[in-house]
Amino acid sequence: MSELIPRQEGAAVLVGVDFGLPHFDSELEELGLLAQTAGLTPVARLACKRKAPDAALFVGSGKAEEIKELAALYRASEVIFDQALSPAQQRNLERQLDIAVYDRTFLILEIFAQRARSHEGKLQVELARLQYLSTRLVRRWSHLERQTGGAGVRGGPGEKQIELDRRMIGESIKRTRERLAKVQKQRGTQRRQRERRDTFNISLVGYTNAGKSSLFNALVKARAYAADQLFATLDTTTRNLYLGDARRQVSISDTVGFIRDLPHGLVDAFKATLQEAVDADLLLHVVDASNPHYPEQIAEVQAVLREIGADTVPQLLVFNKLDALESAQHPLHLQDEMEIDGAQVPRIFLSAKSGEGVPLLRAELARQSGSVADTMTPEADTELHDATD
Repeated sequence: MSELIPRQEGAAVLVGVDFGLPHFDSELEELGLLAQTAGLTPVARLACKRKAPDAALFVGSGKAEEIKELAALYRASEVIFDQALSPAQQRNLERQLDIAVYDRTFLILEIFAQRARSHEGKLQVELARLQYLSTRLVRRWSHLERQTGGAGVRGGPGEKQIELDRRMIGESIKRTRERLAKVQKQRGTQRRQRERRDTFNISLVGYTNAGKSSLFNALVKARAYAADQLFATLDTTTRNLYLGDARRQVSISDTVGFIRDLPHGLVDAFKATLQEAVDADLLLHVVDASNPHYPEQIAEVQAVLREIGADTVPQLLVFNKLDALESAQHPLHLQDEMEIDGAQVPRIFLSAKSGEGVPLLRAELARQSGSVADTMTPEADTELHDATD
């Protein structure tokens, strides 16, 4: 009878598999936030343990049946896995469950597609999605399965349809890369102009939803979009920031947030945006001090920084959301040091929301940028470049 009950559009069952890795989210809290950010409604969650993924169904046939019953019970229209699925596993699961199946990678790509605002951001997301889609062409769709060749012919028209799809996607990837290269060239020109002005460049990096955009707005009195959600900002925004203590202006950029298991296709596609971090003189590594998993989030950010070649850039840790901490959790000192990867990194506690600790950060930025007089007058912080066209 459950087959006759219509499914709820956007209702999703969340599934996570614990393979013994230290960062496993047993409550699937982050996956739930990702699903909500993408416009879905989590209606049920299921976590299980395995020593290794099942080659065919990722979770095994018994657990797949349990997921199918759960989806029918809650009238879910899709199932979301917290890990990346192979094209064959995704195809097999959809056949077994008779419902749409997606993975964490697809979910993040969907969010990026919804949030990209600039021409460059849209091109970067399009490239990542095309690269992801190109790996899914493994006879997944039924219209291809029904097409078979004659005696002694493997694949026939069906195989030709796959090749046609692959060729079309390949051509789209090529065109998108060419268009993206032109935009990246323009960004490179803007970056060289800043270098010629002997500008001290600061980039904000951090785990998504750590409050980077809120801190950016607090520092430069800007109106960059900031919200309590994952990936609120995708496009890099750069402003001039005048530091009175150093009597100079610096350039500060707000960049896309990082997340656990950020798809490599997205890292590759967003290299132009992330180049702001590589070329920076200082990274403001923003951390959500109220999140109990902040050590793991710091480790994830460090991993991405290594991947893009920004791990050698000096860092200043900014523990944000001090206002969200209980009084007993407040630090004895707002400024100290913390060890990361064997090195002592300066740290400042603050609240971008209330403003507590922000003057301390401005003073530290002035100290690190050097007491070099700038030829520009100390006017209000102005726009240098905003990639939200």
